[in-house]
Amino acid sequence: MLYLNLDEFKNSIKDVVKYNDAGTSEILSEQKLRYELIDKLIYNAVFNGDVEIAANCRYLIRTAAPLLGIYPASIHDLYMAIGKEKYTGFTVPAINLRGLTYDKAQQIFDVVLKENVGPFIFEIARSEIGYTNQWPSEYSVAIFAAAIKKGYKGPIFIQGDHFQVKAKKFKENENLEIEAIKVLIKDAIDAGFYNIDIDTSTLVDLSYDTIDEQQRLNYEICALFTKYIRDLEPEGIIVSVGGEIGEVGGKNSTPDELRGFMKGYLRTLEKDGGHVGISKISVQTGTSHGGVPLPDGTIAKVKLDFNVLKTLGEIAKKEYGIGGVVQHGASTLPEELFHKFPEVKTLEIHLATGFQNIVYDHPAFPSDFKEEIYNLLRTKFINEKKEEQTDEQFIYKTRKKGFGPLKKKFWDLPEDVKKPIMKSLHDKFHFLFEKLGTFNTRYVVEETIKYTPHKISLEREKDMVK
Repeated sequence: MLYLNLDEFKNSIKDVVKYNDAGTSEILSEQKLRYELIDKLIYNAVFNGDVEIAANCRYLIRTAAPLLGIYPASIHDLYMAIGKEKYTGFTVPAINLRGLTYDKAQQIFDVVLKENVGPFIFEIARSEIGYTNQWPSEYSVAIFAAAIKKGYKGPIFIQGDHFQVKAKKFKENENLEIEAIKVLIKDAIDAGFYNIDIDTSTLVDLSYDTIDEQQRLNYEICALFTKYIRDLEPEGIIVSVGGEIGEVGGKNSTPDELRGFMKGYLRTLEKDGGHVGISKISVQTGTSHGGVPLPDGTIAKVKLDFNVLKTLGEIAKKEYGIGGVVQHGASTLPEELFHKFPEVKTLEIHLATGFQNIVYDHPAFPSDFKEEIYNLLRTKFINEKKEEQTDEQFIYKTRKKGFGPLKKKFWDLPEDVKKPIMKSLHDKFHFLFEKLGTFNTRYVVEETIKYTPHKISLEREKDMVK
């Protein structure tokens, strides 16, 4: 499926699109694009080792998408409307796709189209970008390709999840860590990530006596990144920015912490000349990313405090006018809990590990491939194994890191293997979207989100091919 040269690429598209260095100017056959060409384009966009070919494939997909009514968008305006209680009754799902991104995104679009879903988010965290080997340009173009494939039309919300300051590196060299995240932010915005969650909660220091002192570095560095995002965002776009007051897996967040962060954050923004602030804030409620594996590899039950979500959500809306609060680390929760998130008016919920588990634990997943992955983990990441961990616990916590080194082998799995796995994922997405109240919410997006042209050059696309 790999193009050998640019001439072969150009010859394959000549009856499908009009394309040159200025992008796609006309779709000659949407049917051929969807059913004959898009699979090959995205495969080369991801795996072709020739930067010219990979970049041209990405650029074609990006420039073709708006001609089909598909465009990257910020969810900021919808969230601010939710903050004013204009809309209620649903929680926005934010889904991390660690592997098989093109295939999984198609299942999401199937559900969205069938059930008239409005707001939903694709996201990837700073850490995930590294261990899944999916830089923002690659991640977003796979999602645009999936939208083309399934015939979806409308805004696509792509989010940088946990663009997180690493506390140890920050302490060692503050400027270097800040610059690393700035580089990531710029690449993300250029790739169509118009939603970015800044996570400076790692800098909270509970050893101080006052909330303001505890949260100071958190709100000051969050404000610094907010200003940077505002300086970069394209004309006509207000990037939806999220903050965080409690690191996931730590102690539960409190009203005083929320108020302390927001007061300091807004005060800092004002000192910097005044900028549009965050549209949401992530809080800790008792969950942890991926769940807590027990010695036999099963997941411990979580005590999630819905009162934290309800109370802090009300404060966020009524006192600060933002959309509300965000729940992280939720995909491994018991299924009977998900309907409660819209009931307590949770704005957004982040879902990741549960979908990874469906892939790895599916009966159709090849046992020899799974063993290959696990052996790789036991070799490459053995230094991450804690002394008290069983092999099952170690594998559960690290198997997310199998997606990057073996990305192509995942992608190349035979259709008879993929099909039942994708069916299970489709069913899970359908269940979650229903329980979160997103069926028949398309109107809220149509009323709040407007199309804004997304500009990117072929040369910039070449820069972003990693």
